[in-house]
Amino acid sequence: MPRQNRVSPLGELIATPARGLVYGNRGCLHDAQGRIRRHHATRRWIACELFFLDEATAFAAGHRPCALCRREDYDRFRALLGEPGADALDARLHEERGRLRDAELASLPDGAFVLLEGEPWLVRGDALRRWTPAGYAERRARGTGTAQLITAPSLAAVLAQGWSGAVPLLHPSAED
Repeated sequence: MPRQNRVSPLGELIATPARGLVYGNRGCLHDAQGRIRRHHATRRWIACELFFLDEATAFAAGHRPCALCRREDYDRFRALLGEPGADALDARLHEERGRLRDAELASLPDGAFVLLEGEPWLVRGDALRRWTPAGYAERRARGTGTAQLITAPSLAAVLAQGWSGAVPLLHPSAED
């Protein structure tokens, strides 16, 4: 039985045997029996190498690059947001996490997540891709109108400024 150590775009801790591409850290969350004892232990929510499907999922859940193992990414991320250091950056992200906001679909950057019909969907070009723990499922046209933005405003701003070129690290299933 897998541990409840994977994170959805909504920041929920889930148990799944599916593997991801990005690791996250919120501090020690499990007790000795592997049960969740708390949602997070600190405001520092970082993304390193394994427990997220991909970097877009980590951003949607409110995580940022680790300043130790991903120093170059962290420095670029901090510069894009204009924050002087980790404390200010983490305080800002902590305030924004988990709050859904209405947003125009046409204005959203690639890599952002929206909530449609209770499900998280990745914005990718002119399409939306439904998130699952094992990868992205069906595709639908992005269309126009509004949706609830899952990705925090600061993280959406980083994506809009061209994080990692055009989009964050995406699971291969996001490709058409």
